[in-house]
Parts: sequence; structure tokens; C-alpha cells
Amino acid sequence: MGDLKQHSLIKAQERLRDQVGHALRAALIAGELRPGSVYSAPGLAAELGVSATPVREAMLDLAREGLVEPVRNKGFRITEVSERDLDQFTELRTMIEVPTIGRITKIATAGQLEALRPVAEEIVTSAREHNLIGYLEADRRFHLSLLALAGNDRLVETVGDLRKRSRLYGLTGLDEAGKLVSSAEEHIELLDLMLSGDAEAAQECMLRHLGHVRSLWAQGRDEPVGRVPGGLGSGL
Repeated sequence: MGDLKQHSLIKAQERLRDQVGHALRAALIAGELRPGSVYSAPGLAAELGVSATPVREAMLDLAREGLVEPVRNKGFRITEVSERDLDQFTELRTMIEVPTIGRITKIATAGQLEALRPVAEEIVTSAREHNLIGYLEADRRFHLSLLALAGNDRLVETVGDLRKRSRLYGLTGLDEAGKLVSSAEEHIELLDLMLSGDAEAAQECMLRHLGHVRSLWAQGRDEPVGRVPGGLGSGL
């Protein structure tokens, strides 16, 4: 029985590490952790209401994704992404996602597409309710689940990695200006076009959506950002 208890403890530690990683990744994407700044594991742990160990482990996971870099005896620095980086990420996503959306429009069933409508509506609801973390999580699930209908796991993995590396900046300011709702509503428009079987229009919509996302990055980079809100720890 001792071995089973140890196994359960390890599983619990792994789940906490994953939950902390999710909270930190969401804060990174939302711009709540400032690019170029260094954060200590104990400081972040205090914000999240957990011990420093799962924070260090989660930050090492983020370092492997290129989102942070270790700073000896200090903590982790949030990596900065240049305008050139963002342009290249957008170009790659456009090359992959636009034609894939056209192909999925032709092969996906109505049931498969309709199954994503609640997620598309969740994106809009989150934008309207100023729930940035919910917005970003629902947006990730929608896009990756939609691309998964193409049947290419590596494609989904690649786009998922690009999304992590091309995180959004200063969403708080953009949200306060009411600029996220229109982008959120494009997910429902895309779904309706795909359900109608209009592959060309769906591709045009996806291209426009990615262009709007890039515009949000450009507009949000100079927005002020704050510390990790205490609410991020509520789900841990």
C-alpha cells in the first residue's frame, strides 16, 4: 500500500504543477507578467497561494517552450517577442491555418462543427464579461479543436506551439476599450460559413481573423500591465 500512496502523491504533485503552469501561462498570454522582467518562484508562489516548488517546476516547463528563461539566483525572466517575431508567427499561422480551414470545411460533418458552437459562444461571452483568462482558454480550445478535424496531430501541435510563442500583450487595455468582442464574434461567423459549406469564404474569414489578432498584438504592446492577480490562485 505504501507504493500506491507514493504514486498518488506523485500524481497530486504533477496535477498541481500543471495547474500552476496553466495559471502562469494564462498570465503570460494576458500580459499580466511583463516581458523582460524577472520574477522569483517564491514571489509568484505567494501570489498563487502555493509553495515555491510547483512554481519552479512549472516555470522550467515554460522555459522549454521558450516563454521564460532562468536567471541564476534570481528567478525567471519573461522572454520578449519582437514585432518581427510576431509577423513571422502570423505568417506561419496563415500558411497553415487558412488552407486547413478550407479543407476542413469540405470534409467535416455538420455535427462535428456544431459541437464547437458552445466554445465559440464561450469566447464571445468571456469577451463581453471581461474574463480574459476564460477568453484565451476558450479561444485556444476552439482553434485547436477545429484544426484537429483535419486529422493531423502534428499540425495541431505546431499551431499550438506558435500560439504559445505569439502570446497576446496588454489585453486588459484592449478589453477596456471594447476591442475584443468583435474579434470574438468572428469565431461564430467562421463556424457559420463552414457549416454553409463555403470553403472560400471560410478561408477569407480565417485570414481576416488572423489579421485582426495581429492588430491586437500591435495595439496592445504598449498597454500597461500589472502584477499577477490573486484570483489566478483560486483554481489551484
